[in-house]
Amino acid sequence: MARIAGVNIPAQKRVEVALTYIHGIGPFFAKQICEKVGIPSDRRVNDLTDDEVLRIREVIDSDYRVEGDLRRSVAMNIKRLMDLGCYRGLRHRRGLPVRGQRTHTNARTRKGPAKPIAGKKK
Repeated sequence: MARIAGVNIPAQKRVEVALTYIHGIGPFFAKQICEKVGIPSDRRVNDLTDDEVLRIREVIDSDYRVEGDLRRSVAMNIKRLMDLGCYRGLRHRRGLPVRGQRTHTNARTRKGPAKPIAGKKK
């Protein structure tokens, strides 16, 4: 099991798929990293040499913002919006949808489970 960017990536999967287990690396960046390092797309993680794992680590550290750094920067961006008091910041603060979705119905993911209102019967 290889450890890259503080994440244990699964050994039995293809390298492109295994790299997507790292927060901040999706299928596109995983393919890009494999091309930069020169790893064929059908190679499995347990077939990688130590040198190849080291090259993958170096490429990710130098060119991509992943895991802790990415989470921290996203949290700081949200905190900045909340401190400014802009509309998006207020929506984050209240736990409502931020990107203009309707809230009369739906939006249960952001709002949580429905709370019954006392005395409301039809």
